[in-house]
Amino acid sequence: MAHHRLLPSLFLLLLFASASAGTGDEAHVSAVIADKGLAFAKDVLIGEAVRSLTPLRLPGAEKSVRVPFLGGIRATVSNITLFHLDVGDDSVIRPGDSGLVVVASGVSANISMAWSYSYHSWYFGPLEISDRGTASILVQGMEVGITMEIKNYNGSLALNVSQCGCYVKNIDISLDGGSSWLYQGFINAFEDDIRAAVEKVIPENIIGSTTKLDSFLQDLPRSVSLDNVTAVNMTFVNDPQYGNSSIEFDINGLFASAVPKTSNLQKHPMLSLSCGGASNMLLLSLDEAVFNSALDVYYKADSMHWVVDKIPDQSLLNTAGWKFIIPRLYRSYPNDDMVLNISMASAPIMRITSEKIGATITADMIIDVLHGTETVPVACISVVVSASGVVEASGNTVYGRLELDDFSLSLKWSKIGNFHMSLIQGVIRVFLNTACMPYLNSRLGHGFVLPVVHGFTLKDVYVVTSAKQLTLCSDIAFANNISSLASLPVL
Repeated sequence: MAHHRLLPSLFLLLLFASASAGTGDEAHVSAVIADKGLAFAKDVLIGEAVRSLTPLRLPGAEKSVRVPFLGGIRATVSNITLFHLDVGDDSVIRPGDSGLVVVASGVSANISMAWSYSYHSWYFGPLEISDRGTASILVQGMEVGITMEIKNYNGSLALNVSQCGCYVKNIDISLDGGSSWLYQGFINAFEDDIRAAVEKVIPENIIGSTTKLDSFLQDLPRSVSLDNVTAVNMTFVNDPQYGNSSIEFDINGLFASAVPKTSNLQKHPMLSLSCGGASNMLLLSLDEAVFNSALDVYYKADSMHWVVDKIPDQSLLNTAGWKFIIPRLYRSYPNDDMVLNISMASAPIMRITSEKIGATITADMIIDVLHGTETVPVACISVVVSASGVVEASGNTVYGRLELDDFSLSLKWSKIGNFHMSLIQGVIRVFLNTACMPYLNSRLGHGFVLPVVHGFTLKDVYVVTSAKQLTLCSDIAFANNISSLASLPVL
């Protein structure tokens, strides 16, 4: 039916954009991680921390003393390995004044180690007595806390750990092998050393692991090219906003030409997001300026062009079908086929309200007659279309549906004489309703899979519209280890 797929793409942009963003200093896209999303993030972060900490080698220790008559006594503990962590449900995550605080309480750990004991006595002659074995250690009542600051750094996100600590309440050492019962008391003297090692090494390793997440955040692309015409700049605007139980990230969100250029936009107040009272992990809001910027880029790139040569009522694309509507057309070109050459006269304008998503599209429709081997433009009609649609979601796929509201016609020029637009109003209405709308809806019906960070999946996405905003509400499922995210594609 059409030689160009731009108009369906146009309405895809009108009815649903992806979770993407653009350049400048003004926020047009806001993503809010709500209380439920923070709880999910806490579970992911703690799960990844447990995986990164097990197994964990702790430093060994040695103690030597001289005892009268017995001589020198030496005891060592080595190969100390934390191999299991159990984090219960007693953990919290909460936004602070400038960062995220994650606290895991009531953590228990299992540690294995080797021990050895020896002493030398010259009182009874050169005599060495030694023994060795293994031990299991149960750590209980451990509390681990971390405060992470997320800041805007030149349009990217930078993560820094401002505080990280670990406190161990109880340690129980059980010796195995050798005459362990004889040395239990002496080995217990290492309890403070093991406690200090756990309280030191765990925070060090957690802080080291966060550098991977920091690198991942800073490597997020600042611009994503959709095609050779448009690019979406992913630059973050301002520092994250911390609420009582949520975090908001603001992104400019405007589409731009794939050729970089400077933009000087002004900041505006933080966007207000709502999912109609529902509890969701993620709220993603897109300002209508995001969609209009995309439409403007495509228009300026001269990409909005559609040549129509097939429609359900093919008789309308032959001059015979216009015989009694525009007689001169038929007399000049009897029984010749026609094509409709449609191009945008200006960038389409999109409107978002709480009831619907609407658009005003102004196009020039040139009637071309296929006369022999020639293509003869005979008239140009200006068409202003008002359309509206709704957005629906199923799983991770967003669908659109479009309806014609109204349209108006005016004659721009004609080589077949002046004719009243009222004469062709009915024909154009039939064309729009039977050809344009069904075709566009068939394209919209294929749906659009929302792009997300690799390893994450959006669940149960639904859409809420409000004045000048479209908000996607979603839960999130996690599929891959965070430790591998930095090497994976983002979208």
